[in-house]
Amino acid sequence: MNLLDPLFRCPAVEKVFTNRATLQGMLDFEAALARAESRAGFIPASAAPAIESKCRAELYDMTVLARAAANAGNLAIPLVKQLTVLVAQKDKLAARYVHWGATSQDAIDTGRVLQLRQALALVSAEFDHLAAILGKLAHQNRSSLIAARTWMQQALPTTFGFIVAGWLDAIHRHRTRLGEAQERCLVLQFGGAVGTLAALGTRGLEVAANLAKELKLPLPDVPWHSHRDRFAEIATTLGLCAGTLGKIARDISLHSQTEIAELSEPSADGRGSSSTMPHKRNPVASAVVLSAAARVPGLVATLLAALVQEEERGLGGWHAEWETLPDVVRLTAGALHHLTIAVSDLRLDPERMRQNLEATRGLVFAEAVTMALTEKMPRAEAHELISNACSRAQTERRDLRSVLAQDGVVKTILSAAELDRLFAPANYLGVADQLLDRVLAANPFDLEQNKSRKK
Repeated sequence: MNLLDPLFRCPAVEKVFTNRATLQGMLDFEAALARAESRAGFIPASAAPAIESKCRAELYDMTVLARAAANAGNLAIPLVKQLTVLVAQKDKLAARYVHWGATSQDAIDTGRVLQLRQALALVSAEFDHLAAILGKLAHQNRSSLIAARTWMQQALPTTFGFIVAGWLDAIHRHRTRLGEAQERCLVLQFGGAVGTLAALGTRGLEVAANLAKELKLPLPDVPWHSHRDRFAEIATTLGLCAGTLGKIARDISLHSQTEIAELSEPSADGRGSSSTMPHKRNPVASAVVLSAAARVPGLVATLLAALVQEEERGLGGWHAEWETLPDVVRLTAGALHHLTIAVSDLRLDPERMRQNLEATRGLVFAEAVTMALTEKMPRAEAHELISNACSRAQTERRDLRSVLAQDGVVKTILSAAELDRLFAPANYLGVADQLLDRVLAANPFDLEQNKSRKK
C-alpha cells in the first residue's frame, strides 16, 4: 500500500528506496566489481564493459526476481543469475566473471550503503534547511513574550525565540551526529563467502581497494558480514532525530490548541479540515511527525535486536534489516520534510501569547517577588508569605499584585514601583537573550542574523 506515502513520506527520499533503486544499488556494486577486477588484471579487460552494460535495473523483470527471491532467501542470488544470462547473450566469456569472488551479502549490503549515502545526504540537507528556518524564527521572536510551561502548567515568562532556540540547539546536535554516522558507517562491504576473500587468493585487498575507489566508499579494516553495528548506529541516530522532531511537533500542537491558540500551522485549501466540522483546522504536520516519533523507536529496536548474529553470516537477523532500516530512514525523512514545511510558515499570535501570560492574574511572577523579598527576609519565610498570597489571590479571583500591595509585610519591603517592575514579564527573563545568542552563533545557517546582531 502506498496511498499514504504523500502524507508520511518525503518524495525525494522515497525515490532512493524504490524497487528499481534497490536493484540498481546492487547492480552498481556488480559493475564496480567488474571494473575493479579488470583493473587488477584479475578478469579480462573486455569482461568489465560487457558486464557493466547489463547492470541497468530496467533490463530486469521485478516480478520474476521477487518470486525467485522467495525461494533463494535473498534478492541477490536470482539477480546474479539474471545478470549472468544477460551478459552471456552478448559475451559468454565475460559471463564467467560476473560476481567473481563476491557473495550475495556483499552486493546486498553495499547496495544498501549506496542507497543510504543518497538518502542521508538528502536528510542532512533538509536538517540544514530546518536549522536556517529555526534560526530566523528564533531571532525574529527574541522579544515575543510567552508563558513557559512545566508539567503542562504556566510557570514563568519566557520568549518564543528562546523556546525555538531550544529546538534549534537539539537540531544542531543531530546534524553533528548524522554527519559522524555517515562518515563512520557508510563503508564498503566486500568479503566473499566468509569475509576472507579466499576466492581472490592473495590479491583480495588489491581488488577491495579498487572496488572502494570505484564506488567512492571507505574501505573498512575487515568485512562486516555479521557485525551490524554500523547499520544499527544509523538507525539509532535517526531514532534520536525522530524523537526531537516529535518534541517540536508536540510543542506546536500544544500551542495550537483552541484554548491556547498561540501558534498554528500554515493554512491551505483543504489542509487540516474536518469531514464534519467546518470550523476545524487540524495540525496535520504535527500529527505526521508525532506518528513517526511513535513508530520509529520500535523499528530501531528491531535493528538493535538484529545485532546478535550467528558466526560469519546471520540467519534471520540480517534479513530483519532489509525492510526495517529503509523504513526508519523513510519515516524520519518524512517527518523532517513535513515539519520543515510547517515551521517555514508557522503562524504566531503575539496578542494571544500576551493574554495567556496574564491568565493567571500575576501568579507567574510569584518566584520573582519571592526572590526580591529574600533580600530582606529568610527565603523560607518569603516563600510561605507568597504561597499564602497566591492561595488568597486564587480563592478571591484577584490579581496577585493587588493582594501583595495590601500585605503589611510586603509593603514594608517593596514599594509600588518595585512591585510594578517585578510584575513586568520582560524584567524576569534572566539570561534568555544571551543563551539564545549562543545558539544562533553556533548556527552556520543563520549568518545574516548573526551579522545584523553584531551591528
